[in-house]
Amino acid sequence: MTPEREKVVFDAEMKRYRNGEIWEFEDDLGVSDDSGVLLGLDGGTTSTVCICMPMIPFSHSQLHSLPILARAVAGCSNHNSVGEIAARETIEQVMAEALSKCGSKRSSVRAVCLAVSGVNHPTDQQRILNWLRDIFPNHVKLYVLNDAVAALASGTMGKLHGCVLIAGTGSIAYGFTEDGKEARAAGAGPVLGDWGSGYGIAAQALTAVVRAHDGRGPSTMLTSSILQKLGLSSAEELIGWTYADPSWARIAALVPVVVTCAEAGDEVANKVLLESVQELASSVKAVVQRLGLCGQDGKSAFPIVMVGGVLEAHRGRWDIGQEVVNCISKCFPGVIPIRPKVEPAVGAAWLAWNFFMKEYQRG
Repeated sequence: MTPEREKVVFDAEMKRYRNGEIWEFEDDLGVSDDSGVLLGLDGGTTSTVCICMPMIPFSHSQLHSLPILARAVAGCSNHNSVGEIAARETIEQVMAEALSKCGSKRSSVRAVCLAVSGVNHPTDQQRILNWLRDIFPNHVKLYVLNDAVAALASGTMGKLHGCVLIAGTGSIAYGFTEDGKEARAAGAGPVLGDWGSGYGIAAQALTAVVRAHDGRGPSTMLTSSILQKLGLSSAEELIGWTYADPSWARIAALVPVVVTCAEAGDEVANKVLLESVQELASSVKAVVQRLGLCGQDGKSAFPIVMVGGVLEAHRGRWDIGQEVVNCISKCFPGVIPIRPKVEPAVGAAWLAWNFFMKEYQRG
């Protein structure tokens, strides 16, 4: 078949793919680059990031030198938070934008790794794989994982070994052994108790304000600080503010206020943060023990990748991430904390490269 004929057949095939408007930019592009590209996507409750990288066959040690061809950002893609339809639209839109920015078509894509929060069961993976297959040509390799896996990969250059702790709007601990065993703790969402997360910290702070106002709890600096931050005049108004839009990210945005109050010596704010440290550390400990990452003597070295706004939230003496590491180190002195230098979406792209190359080498 001639190249011209192949293009006609491919273009006709693409018309049956969903959401045609999103992909209209492809009509203005010429013949795709044969070398191909990779897509790595990190989808969370707060935002979704898609990275496009070139598909270059070289050794794993050179993986960090892969250039970023394009980066696109969109909103929440956690189907548990915004619903499946909205999550799908966000994911497809951000992938299309990344490809458009680097002038590539779907036919150029060699592999896609979607690492999204809310993927908690094989049925979640299969559902997403099914609609991804409707978007991309059959030659594209597709991989769907929980967003924690990409976060781990961002600190280990795509290798799945060790533990990752994510504490942003939500929280989760996820770990892998070198022989492929995996385990997770937390990550079940605010209703089921992700109390070390940004949402959990802020929700406890809001509850403390209401309790103080009612006389059921001690007075706290959180009251005046949160009301000032939100532009409210009384604690009663918090109820209306909270339920007017109870999105997880909106609530979690109050974490810096809690840290500031704790640093200023507020006992209630300090208690909230100390409890969050214990929650996050206990999630990591559970994963490490289930997988035996610490070895039989409990002292073996293993990496823990630290990701998320909560672990980066610090002011003066209060550093949540460091407090979590200190707590874990008391049980597992071999822990090696890693603060990734790249974002999780890059980790997802590295995973796409690793998975693709393993399949290619197996033939």
